[in-house]
Amino acid sequence: MIFDAFERMVAFRYLRARRKEGFISVIAGFSLLGIGLGVATLIVVMAVMNGFRQELLTRILGINGHMGVYGNGAALTQFDPLAGAIRELPGVVRVIPTVEGQVMATSAGGASGAIVRGVRPDDLLARDIFAKGLGGSADAFKAGEGVLIGYRLAEKLGLQIGDTVTLISPKGNATAFGTVPRMRGYTVAGTFNVGMFEYDSGFMFMPLEAAQTYFKYPDSVTQIEVFLNNPDKVSEVRNAIYRLAQGNVRIYDWQQANANFFNAVQVERNVMFLILTLIILVAAFNIISSLIMLVKDKGRDIAILRTMGATRGMIMRIFFLAGASVGVVGTVLGTLLGVWFATHIEQIRQFIQSIIGRELFAAEIYFLTQLPARVETGEVVVVVLMALGLSIAATIYPSWRAANLDPVEALRYE
Repeated sequence: MIFDAFERMVAFRYLRARRKEGFISVIAGFSLLGIGLGVATLIVVMAVMNGFRQELLTRILGINGHMGVYGNGAALTQFDPLAGAIRELPGVVRVIPTVEGQVMATSAGGASGAIVRGVRPDDLLARDIFAKGLGGSADAFKAGEGVLIGYRLAEKLGLQIGDTVTLISPKGNATAFGTVPRMRGYTVAGTFNVGMFEYDSGFMFMPLEAAQTYFKYPDSVTQIEVFLNNPDKVSEVRNAIYRLAQGNVRIYDWQQANANFFNAVQVERNVMFLILTLIILVAAFNIISSLIMLVKDKGRDIAILRTMGATRGMIMRIFFLAGASVGVVGTVLGTLLGVWFATHIEQIRQFIQSIIGRELFAAEIYFLTQLPARVETGEVVVVVLMALGLSIAATIYPSWRAANLDPVEALRYE
């Protein structure tokens, strides 16, 4: 082994403080605590940031296609042949012709703006994110009757399944007395819950034919949504669709639509990593200060050990082991605490909320209804190696100073 039994015995003896050495051990204890909390905090924050990004990406792309194919300044006519050709492209898993429009949804319980998407029932219900969060029977919707409404929007309007919601379109009918808004009532066939506040509180779905009639898009759609098996390959499929449509379409993919948002999340993640790393760095400085004080306090012991035959290498290894053990133990405890906390963070949030009686993670602000966390092994390894590296680096100078202590000077006034 690198450290023999004598070196381990002396190093760990120095870590167990006597009464007069208690202050040094208190500093070492705070160093251990600081490294542990720093590692745990860094792991938890990185896991939450990863989970936040992954959940947003999953839910945004669960509602919206990876790319949307639009007409050049007009609605897409003869869309079914184009949709069929896109389905045959490699990497494409689903193609959904869609009519989209904005409305004012009203009921006896209130009014709210909403986005209505008209899709074929089979296309909508084939998506897992809707099938899992569907409330009520979808039979009426499959039959081309009624609408599906986000459950938060239904609560806001005081609607139940079977009630009637009135939609008012800003694109009204032209009459001799001016433009009259289009109004029509639809039966609420069911509700959906995709777990993202923006969609659950502001989206409605109706059968494609009904949407074409209501928004006046006869035999046409506003876009074709394309879903891929790999969202990162949008550029390849984009070029293929351009060739199919001979350039007569506009294509807007998820990276363009959400670039600023996900870039902001990535920047915030990097800044948090840097800031929280400083906690570990401060704890490493505490290791340096505690070791320097230990070396100064043990100057007489070091001199005696040197006169009894201990080499400089042995002295250096003793103090290196004493300091590094603080960092290693703190890193291990911090890693275990951080991984456990990250994997149980939603239960911990619910427990704290039940005690203080306040909402800690408002869906209206953070878009998600649950606090997500995703622990990535690679990131945990990076955090552990960084903490160990800082802890070990912090022991080098005090250990070198102890090894180069002159026994004559140390015992001169003893």
